[in-house]
Amino acid sequence: MDEAEKNRLRWRSRRGLLELDLVFSRFLQHEFDSLSDAEFEIYQDLLLLPDNDLLDLVDGKTESKDERFVPMLARLRSWNNDKKQQ
Repeated sequence: MDEAEKNRLRWRSRRGLLELDLVFSRFLQHEFDSLSDAEFEIYQDLLLLPDNDLLDLVDGKTESKDERFVPMLARLRSWNNDKKQQ
């Protein structure tokens, strides 16, 4: 993925819910640049979900029916849990 595509994906990571913005901003800062091309694709697909559904997945209130999302959600949840502990 080239830098222009990464920048577009960073922009799309901005969400309408503060809770998601906090998780995504930490994730972007610490892990985003180390994603593989396959992980970038999964992350991009995950961002297509509506904010409330995505928040429920990141909070662990619901589980994804799409197995491709499970590892990425685990990574996002780790940043969510870190945020809650601080």
